[in-house]
Amino acid sequence: MTTKEATVYIVDLGRSMGEKRHGREQTDLDWALEYVWDKITNTVASGRKTALMSVIGCRTDDTDLGGVMEEAEGYENLYVYSELKQYLLCDIRMLQDLFKPSETNEGDLLSAVALAVQMIDSKTKNGKGMPLKYERRIIIVTDGRGHIETEDLEQIAAKIKDTDAPIEVVLLGIDFDDPDNGFKEEDKDAQKAKNEDALKSFVEECDGAFGTLAEAIDQLQIPRLKETRPVLSYRGQLTLGDPAKYDSTLTIDVERYPCTMLAKPPTASSFAMRTDLRNISVAGPSTQSSNTIVGEDHPMTDLSAVRNQRVYQVDNQDEPGTKKNVEMGELERGYEYGRTAVHISESDMNVVKLETEQSLSIIGFVKAEECERYLPLSRSNFIIPQKANQPAQLGLSSFIHALYEAECYAVARLVAKNDKPPVVVLLVPRIEVDWEALVDVELPFEEDMRRYKFPPLDRKLTVSGEVIKEHKDLPTEDLTDAMSAYVDAMDLSKFDTDEDGQPAEYAKLEDTYAPLVHRINHIIRWRATHPDPTLPIPPPPSILTKYANPPAELLESSSKPFEKLKLAAKVTKVPPKAKGRGKRNRTERDKPLSGLDIDALLGNPSRVQIDPANLVPSFKQALTASDDLDAIQDACNDMGREIKSLIKLSVGDSGYGRALEALRVMREEMVELEEPEIWNVFIRGLKSEVLEGRLGGNRREMWWKIRGSKYGLVDAKRSLVSEVSEEEALEFLKS
Repeated sequence: MTTKEATVYIVDLGRSMGEKRHGREQTDLDWALEYVWDKITNTVASGRKTALMSVIGCRTDDTDLGGVMEEAEGYENLYVYSELKQYLLCDIRMLQDLFKPSETNEGDLLSAVALAVQMIDSKTKNGKGMPLKYERRIIIVTDGRGHIETEDLEQIAAKIKDTDAPIEVVLLGIDFDDPDNGFKEEDKDAQKAKNEDALKSFVEECDGAFGTLAEAIDQLQIPRLKETRPVLSYRGQLTLGDPAKYDSTLTIDVERYPCTMLAKPPTASSFAMRTDLRNISVAGPSTQSSNTIVGEDHPMTDLSAVRNQRVYQVDNQDEPGTKKNVEMGELERGYEYGRTAVHISESDMNVVKLETEQSLSIIGFVKAEECERYLPLSRSNFIIPQKANQPAQLGLSSFIHALYEAECYAVARLVAKNDKPPVVVLLVPRIEVDWEALVDVELPFEEDMRRYKFPPLDRKLTVSGEVIKEHKDLPTEDLTDAMSAYVDAMDLSKFDTDEDGQPAEYAKLEDTYAPLVHRINHIIRWRATHPDPTLPIPPPPSILTKYANPPAELLESSSKPFEKLKLAAKVTKVPPKAKGRGKRNRTERDKPLSGLDIDALLGNPSRVQIDPANLVPSFKQALTASDDLDAIQDACNDMGREIKSLIKLSVGDSGYGRALEALRVMREEMVELEEPEIWNVFIRGLKSEVLEGRLGGNRREMWWKIRGSKYGLVDAKRSLVSEVSEEEALEFLKS
């Protein structure tokens, strides 16, 4: 069950909030809204219906108490923008239009606090005035420059500190004095200094939190981890022995909760533009596409949620060639066996199905040193004694300490629920100052193990069994020493320093965050408050990229071991590949093992004529004969003429097949030689001649075959030296 929350934001919208101070490029209100929007969008993104919010504007031009107070006397220039409710994107859009600096500085901040307290009380108490289970919170953002009535401070503080329904108060001041961070505003207005003292005393009286906006915004860069309530996955007995047969069985009542949960980035949902299908009923089988069935509408947008529906159809025996809809209950399961569906009835399934009962029984013990770290398959879980069960607490504590002192782990068979497949888990004792528990992880069965054999890294074995320890593929002693020194120089375990200046671990686990999860959440929240698609997405927070690369100081200190490693490994720079040369240079081609130049011995000419009767082989021979660009161009020109001749002289489509094969070879050879421009010029001319009927009449069918084979332009994706973009290549085939 999720925690219920009731939060009221009090935002100061006075005229003074529209000014820029202390060299900032944004107004005080825009600066304050960075914090307010972050808090609101985080709550909206959670999608929790139990997280209620409301916003009260202070020092506004108009007065609207939202029906919370009947009398407006003493509550002038306060505006209640909404009741306590679940906020959605439309509410954010509404607040964006209303969060503007007003034309007045009138309005009492503490009256807004009293109004917020009244709102929370009326929403979080039942009809008898008894408080419900809510986390109550008031967050105030102000510059402290308005008039504040301090007469009722004690009564308001007493109401906030109600023991039955206390309210947490958080006040963030703009440019308030902060001795902890060494900030003190010079030439401060006397009224503001008086208000700061009054507000600080009020928050301390309420046992709340008093801070500065600068400190709060700095902390916004730190991702907030989502805390989820642990969900019970097993409640039963931990047994050693069979309690059904023996009386001396060890039996402990325990409960099992997850230790950690995998955080995943939010997934995108599918929406469709609103259409006239809104009122169509979706009950029963539907003939509409799943992309057009409209679900829940989204206010203030033109989008509707896509609602998917699954329909089962079979061949209609009464009307051959047609299908009919059937209910899922009329179908039976079938399993693929090759290309055949094998039907297994429910009665047969019951025979092979393993009937299990809920249990957690110990089946053995293993020494801690013999348990390999790579064996665990699942996330970890805590096994604790059942609550308010003193014998279970004493028994499990004794068992945990026995395992710890014996340096052993227990292996158990777990069936979380009846008829669920059993798993084997490893039970590891965990003893902390305030609590004790067993940590369980799933172990693999024999069928789950994959054992691979690799040759040794420090020696080679010949066929005769001889051991070779010096080989070009084996590391030398100098290389091993250089690598060891470089690894030691890149050590992060003591690179950082703690508060006392002592060496500490760099990039601790608790200081690192998943960039994918938090970056996507950051972009979603930012786009919710900045819907203009022309605005560029802001860079990721520095804390997400802090550990993306090794620290510069460490790289500099390890440069000498790195240079020694390069010398020991004989690392040399590979020369860049000449642009446009490809495999045209004959010296770059693979030479025969004999080292003889067969072409030179046979006296082959530098240029080979294209033979129409042997088109493809003669074209390849012409490309191999010379690496001169003019010779390659001549060979392609001759090849192009023969292709056009095949198309022009073709009776029907009899010659189209040979022409397509010649096109394929010519295109592939030009890509390999990194001369795509020769092909692109040719195929453009061929398309023009085919479509204009200059190759023996109407040859459009040949163009359709070229399109179907995708023998279009060579773009930059296929060849890096091509100047044709992917969009241009696609448009060439479409038009």
